Amino acid sequence: MAGALAWTIDESDRLAVVTVRGLLDLGGAPRLRTALLKCLAEQPDALLIDLAALEIGEETVLSLFAAVARQAAQWPGTPLLLCSPSPPVAQLLGRGRHGAVPVLASVADARSAVAGGRAPVPSISDQLLPVAGAARHARDLVTEACLAWDLLELVGPASLVVSELVANAVEHAGTMLTVKVTRRHRYVHVTVRDGSPELPVAATRGVLADRGRGLMLVASVAVRWGALPSRDGKVVWATLAA
Repeated sequence: MAGALAWTIDESDRLAVVTVRGLLDLGGAPRLRTALLKCLAEQPDALLIDLAALEIGEETVLSLFAAVARQAAQWPGTPLLLCSPSPPVAQLLGRGRHGAVPVLASVADARSAVAGGRAPVPSISDQLLPVAGAARHARDLVTEACLAWDLLELVGPASLVVSELVANAVEHAGTMLTVKVTRRHRYVHVTVRDGSPELPVAATRGVLADRGRGLMLVASVAVRWGALPSRDGKVVWATLAA
């Protein structure tokens, strides 16, 4: 009989390896999904999920891996690889009914595959106090990054985006902030991390009409934006086309 769902996380060598054990059913899927999203918030080079000791209660729970993989592709651009599934689980994954996620025979194979495609990812980051001048400092940071990467056309949009994200964090979180700008092949990611677990909500008509307007502005400038829970709060991110 399968044991209760549990997992361990190893974060070393710029990778996140999550070893899942026990029975994964519809009741436990949300907890595992949240744990995987928190791993993504740390922006590892890859997220490897070891399924060797996993059993599933309902086939539909496998869709959570495809859902997390879609999030990983949007931000932070992290590949997600499934490793060492048992024959029954591998057979179900092979049908592709619940999304296509790369499956490798072992964690060692996954590490090798990731190592073969690794390249340095340029980034600039800084920690800020939750004070009135934080947004100005953040604008200086993204300007420095855009100039260093010869992306002059992004100075304005990136400055606007980081101003709104930092202003929201100062107003609603009131904790230390970490601002990070990352250069990918086709995109520039702007992220703001704070200590509040409350995820932001963009304004809509009605109750939220007086809140979240800054996020509507972010949405109009960025290719996409979103937020993920982290181990000490949350990360709010926006992607700009480079």
